[in-house]
Amino acid sequence: MAEALWDLVEDAANTWPDAPMLRSRQGDSSTFSEYRDRAERMAAGMAAEGVGAGDVVSWILPTWVDTVVLAAALSRLGAVQNPIIAIYRDREVGFCCAQAGASLLITPGEFGNYDFAAMGGRVVADIEGLRHLVVGPGSFPDGDPSTLGEPVLSGPDDVRWLTYTSGTTADPKGARHTDQTVGAVPLALSQRLDVQPGDRYSLTFPFPHIGGVALLYMALQTGCSHLMDETVDPIETVRFLSENDCTHAGTGTPFYLMYLAAQEALPDGQRLFPSLKVCPGGGAPIPPAIHHRVVAELGGVGVASGWGLTETPILTNGDVNDPDEKLATSEGRAMPGVDLIAVADDESICPPGVEGELRAKGPQVMLGYVDASLDAAAFDANGYYRTGDLGIIDDDGFVAITGRLKDVIIRNGENISAKEVEDLLFGHAEINDVAVIGVPDERTGERVCAVVVSPGESEHSVDSLGAYLTEAGLRTQALPEQVETVGALPRNPAGKVLKRDLQEQFG
Repeated sequence: MAEALWDLVEDAANTWPDAPMLRSRQGDSSTFSEYRDRAERMAAGMAAEGVGAGDVVSWILPTWVDTVVLAAALSRLGAVQNPIIAIYRDREVGFCCAQAGASLLITPGEFGNYDFAAMGGRVVADIEGLRHLVVGPGSFPDGDPSTLGEPVLSGPDDVRWLTYTSGTTADPKGARHTDQTVGAVPLALSQRLDVQPGDRYSLTFPFPHIGGVALLYMALQTGCSHLMDETVDPIETVRFLSENDCTHAGTGTPFYLMYLAAQEALPDGQRLFPSLKVCPGGGAPIPPAIHHRVVAELGGVGVASGWGLTETPILTNGDVNDPDEKLATSEGRAMPGVDLIAVADDESICPPGVEGELRAKGPQVMLGYVDASLDAAAFDANGYYRTGDLGIIDDDGFVAITGRLKDVIIRNGENISAKEVEDLLFGHAEINDVAVIGVPDERTGERVCAVVVSPGESEHSVDSLGAYLTEAGLRTQALPEQVETVGALPRNPAGKVLKRDLQEQFG
């Protein structure tokens, strides 16, 4: 199996030349051979813009077909890519470009009611040697492929990707990835999710996210196609996926809630996704109640969740053949080649069934941070990456994420898992979405606050939720002492709830 991204592009174009690879709700589409040809033309255009091997190109772009073509075009030239998620603004984008040493920043013009062109102009004005290119669908650089030299293929130690984490307070941290670290597990993931040539997999979250880039590798490795949307609309996006008979409808709780609402609106006996195999999960743990609803109402095997980080993408994932209860309550088992351990506070390795910090070695682990001074704290003495996630690995190797080291509510000196309370509240018939946070309390240090999204005009109180959770078996010390109702939870593009925003609002 080829390892360099451009090799995968060539192999896929030769293997499935006329098969659909990309299809966007906005109308653009590409077969595998067209993808290669478009990438070569765009590579020639980018070369004319002065981009060559080793140059760092930062790009903050929507999920356009042309954006996915750009990733291959830059790979063809041997450039180093710095994809940036679209929630970043001047400070973060400027930080990424400066730290990465970018020579070119590519942005859209105006998109999503924001003027990215103006932001790009401000960023480049502050960074010497950084140029700015504004593009839109159909207006990316284009040139004559005959002007290109041989492809600049990457080796196992050649950094080709600088991917930044979506931190909300401190400066973003840039992970140094190769084609091999990013492409190490998508094929194995496809085997767990039963992805076959011709399957139709949703790619409706931001492509610049590490998960989006990994799905590019999956398409090239398997011959599946991706159904894309530049903006997520609860009606039009779901209709597009349904009309194209989506087989793999991802990719997190907000999406599943959209699908379930659309299914409920259909006449009896009509299925939203008739060929649905599985709902891939990622970004954040999926409450078991959501999985069971997906099985009962959408079909397929339900949600097969995965877990990973920007620094270590796809460490674990569920398998379509896993037992239903494991799909509901775990993030699956470690991917091939991953050495995953749970570590206690005293640095001892936890036995099966005991919670600890999850640490990992594996082929997808980054080479290190762009700021090498961060590496010492990121890896332990034995070379395991410290994920910062708390979890339990059971006797069969299934992994359950129980919280974050820093996402534990400490009330009267007792640790309370926010996820434990959230999972129970997701079983409430009058709660569509929920986040549990810790907010300062003069008496107890922190108190448990439940922030809920409810259907219609449903109202919840401390007493009503307390009664529900008590009946569900939750201990008194973990019951919410504050309840807030909102229209929607703030989330980053990966689907993770921005709990710090909620803490600032309700603390």
